[in-house]
Amino acid sequence: MRRRPNPWILIPSVVAGLVAAWLGGTVTALSCRYQELDGRIVTCPGWTTVVSVLSFVVVGAGVAVVLVLVYRSIAEWRERQEAEPPA
Repeated sequence: MRRRPNPWILIPSVVAGLVAAWLGGTVTALSCRYQELDGRIVTCPGWTTVVSVLSFVVVGAGVAVVLVLVYRSIAEWRERQEAEPPA
């Protein structure tokens, strides 16, 4: 039996990815910030962007994998409950 894709997996995956991107970018921006001798504050936006994008991809994909496995196991459990006669 072929199951159709569940669109509800995308929403929490994207939200978790956005939170991870924000957190990773914030930590990187704060840890990379320093003050020059002339008083200018220097940051590294390149590293902040790279860490944000990687955090989004890795965490979003991880959450999606876990949700797919959870939804599959719930669907399999429901199929078995329907196939078994009531006791």
